[in-house]
Amino acid sequence: MADSFSALIISTITIGIVHAFAPDHWLPFVMIGKAQKWTKPRLSFVAFVAGLGHVGSSILLGAIGILAGVASIHLEGIESTRGEIGVYLLIGFGVAYALWGLKNARHHHSHMPDLSKKKVVTVWTLFAVFVLGPCEPLIPLMFLATAYGWAGIATVAGVFGAVTLVMMVGQSLLGYSGFQLIKHSFAEKFSHAMAGGTIALTGLFLYFI
Repeated sequence: MADSFSALIISTITIGIVHAFAPDHWLPFVMIGKAQKWTKPRLSFVAFVAGLGHVGSSILLGAIGILAGVASIHLEGIESTRGEIGVYLLIGFGVAYALWGLKNARHHHSHMPDLSKKKVVTVWTLFAVFVLGPCEPLIPLMFLATAYGWAGIATVAGVFGAVTLVMMVGQSLLGYSGFQLIKHSFAEKFSHAMAGGTIALTGLFLYFI
């Protein structure tokens, strides 16, 4: 029993790492952070909070399904629908932000608009997108953990969540540090538009894979 549970935890860690490598788990934070000149602590905080929403929503759905005796396959269908909605929102958000960025670029060297409110809206939008974007592998793992009781379910959910959060924050910081090396007037002027465009392309990539 102990060996099989250890194998499940190792699988959970491995799947969590592979899952979090997807560009939608870190690239939006890198691009928006670069465009809005976030500090690294702010970038880490936003990625962490969005990650909590991302993982927490799937944990909640999985726990409700287990309590209600709903089959895993039905919850996977719900997760798939949530995933489609999340991708559409990611694409829509990217396009809208890119258009706003193009408009903002015209004022780059003249009257700069106040971005403080825009930053708040962007953070909440990212959070909403990640709450709706499911952790597809998590619910099947939670159902496998039912053989070990609620303690096993909680352990699997906690391990998967911790791995995902560490990966999201870590990759966001690494990507952000790399983009900080880019110092060019064109990149600065069109940073918001490029951020939106990159996010929209990330959503399209996820849609077609």
